Amino acid sequence: MERESATPLVLTDISAQIRKQPVSEPSLHGSLLVLMQFDVCEEIRLDQLREIIGARTMEPSFKHPAPGYVRYQRPPVMERIESVVLETGERLEGQIKYYDYGVVSLIFELPFSGDWDKLVQLASRWVWNSDFEPFAARIAQVKLGNAAPAMVKPYQDWLSEDYCIFHVREIAGAPTAAELLERHGADVAQIVRGETVRLSEGERKEILQSRTSYYPNDLAVIGWNGTFIYDTPAGAETAIQLLEYANSQLLEFRHYDELMTRELAGVYDFLEKGTGMLARWRLARAASHLHTVLLDVMELTERVDNAIKFLSDMFSARLYRLAAGKVGVPDYKDLVNEKLRTAEELYRFMVEQFHQARAFVLELMVVIILIIDLVWLFRGRIPV
Repeated sequence: MERESATPLVLTDISAQIRKQPVSEPSLHGSLLVLMQFDVCEEIRLDQLREIIGARTMEPSFKHPAPGYVRYQRPPVMERIESVVLETGERLEGQIKYYDYGVVSLIFELPFSGDWDKLVQLASRWVWNSDFEPFAARIAQVKLGNAAPAMVKPYQDWLSEDYCIFHVREIAGAPTAAELLERHGADVAQIVRGETVRLSEGERKEILQSRTSYYPNDLAVIGWNGTFIYDTPAGAETAIQLLEYANSQLLEFRHYDELMTRELAGVYDFLEKGTGMLARWRLARAASHLHTVLLDVMELTERVDNAIKFLSDMFSARLYRLAAGKVGVPDYKDLVNEKLRTAEELYRFMVEQFHQARAFVLELMVVIILIIDLVWLFRGRIPV
């Protein structure tokens, strides 16, 4: 009897304790940044665009005070866009940036609060989200309708790049970067890759190798399709801008790679279709066109390469190199440079073939003239 009467008392006490426990506060506070970029034209005249839309110029942000000569060569123009409400009820604030080398960049911000599991689920949903790109493209088309007079040689088909940035500005307990990686390194790796299941130890280490910090209490772990940032809003701005710039470079080099592939394929077809004298005579025009494309691509790639300078901000330079390497900028740049070298060799070959054809024609004309002279000479000496 005593045992039976004691049991309800114990359960009652436990229930009371559960009711008295406070609801746990979110351990993470931050924002998801969804980056969508489109290559829309060969060039955007920023001065003319600024007059059309009345937007402000975007200046670079740096981790610590830097001299004025650390800057964009031609700062992009930024314009706010209206809030976007998804079917899930989530509200995203956004902005659009116009780069002079023909790229428009839309970045949408979705605030979040919760625990690590919630952030892992959010990352998995957005890193592999393929439905948002057409939606962002429609917004870009509307904006570019007003900006059309400032666009040079618009493209009919747009190349695109998407990227996710998970910016955590507050973590319960305010851990240092080392403490964060020790306690939640596996979570960070999942967030960067957009995976819902735990990764292997080797994969986790490989992902976390691509990390950098400036102060003990900030961290950036950069992946090829997503980045985790633990920093204040002001401090994170550096990484966000450089990730945006690196992705725009990737987009441009992808465009140049496809352009050079088409041009080289056309040259190969031209050379295969005709090797006769008349075909060689037409090489001058084809070589001139190839050389024009070659010079245009070299000029445009140089403009993209030199869009921003890091002459006195070594941390920003290292952060950019890390970001560019992870998203694949050097790989596509090497492909473009290799095709430029191939185009140069083909141009020299075509010019040489044309000169040979021209020299042959000139020699043939000289021979014909000599034969005519000889005929007239011997005709004059033949007795009637």
